Amino acid sequence: MSSKKSKPASTKKSRSFSIKKLVSISLAICLLAVFAALGIVYHGVQELQNPIGISESKTFEVERGDTLRSVTQRLEDEGIIESGFWFYWVGRFKEQGRLLKAGEYWLSPEYTAMGLFPVLTSGKTVNYSITFIEGWNIREVLNELDNHPKLERLVHTTDPAEVAKLLGMEYPHAEGLIFPDTYFYRKGMSDLEVLQQAYRKTMEVLSREWKQKSPDAIVKSPYEALILASIVERETSVDSERKVIAGVFTERLRLNMRLQTDPTVIYGLGDSYEGNITRKHLKQATPYNTYVIKGLPPTPISMPGEASIKAALNPDVTGDLYFVAKGDGTHAFSKTLREHTNAVRAYQLKRRSDYRSSQ
Repeated sequence: MSSKKSKPASTKKSRSFSIKKLVSISLAICLLAVFAALGIVYHGVQELQNPIGISESKTFEVERGDTLRSVTQRLEDEGIIESGFWFYWVGRFKEQGRLLKAGEYWLSPEYTAMGLFPVLTSGKTVNYSITFIEGWNIREVLNELDNHPKLERLVHTTDPAEVAKLLGMEYPHAEGLIFPDTYFYRKGMSDLEVLQQAYRKTMEVLSREWKQKSPDAIVKSPYEALILASIVERETSVDSERKVIAGVFTERLRLNMRLQTDPTVIYGLGDSYEGNITRKHLKQATPYNTYVIKGLPPTPISMPGEASIKAALNPDVTGDLYFVAKGDGTHAFSKTLREHTNAVRAYQLKRRSDYRSSQ
């Protein structure tokens, strides 16, 4: 019987060395791949620490229904971030997608891409402002809303009665019930929401001031106070005169005299008024012509501010029954018709070249 030949020891050692060498090379390749991957990840994360790609502040909108992927894509498309890949995957890891809040956000050049996450999930969206001016009427308010395209328009009428219905007012007419002030809104809010804020502000101010009215006040309800205040608002913009003018109207109402105030006539003329009041206008019968009717008109004629509301409820009753514009923004007050006639001659019939009314 022949015996099997055993392999030389040198061959076994050579094979064992080759396997070890292969394992070492494979391990080295794996380590290099891991280090390379870590390097790529580190580079990507570092990239997110760089300032975003805008040179000046701008807005960015997270729309309703947006996902982390759709937001990432728009950020990249608009050049705000350099790498959407890393932004997306870091966002996924940090579970930012479910925290996104819809709205417009203000982005500054110093923000980093990583710093966008707390911004876009904060809900601190951009606020815009709209200002309604004392003495405006409801049509001027609605016209101002047209200048704010980021508001959703739900009010498509200029009829004060229709506006009152839309706002759920307890009054049938919206004139005078929109408080003149500055209001803030976000993109997507409606004009109705802004008007509701302004209506609530009117009711708050009116309720507060009604509780503090003077015994000299002749108005019988908060709404009458608003009507009188709206006339005072249109007659003067000089704070020191408001209570005196309110006092003139209070005294005339007490004596059952007609108010005879031009702003009410102009309001009653509506669109037919072309900027110049005439004797014919003063005789034209409308519910607002206080040269024809006695007492207050049926509704306010403008939006009175807080100062005019205070004046209507706290009039300075001096015995004056008349006033006339002096041409420098103020008025001359008179207790008798003769004094008033002389004042008219002095200030109205001989107007200076620099004459201006109080409005």
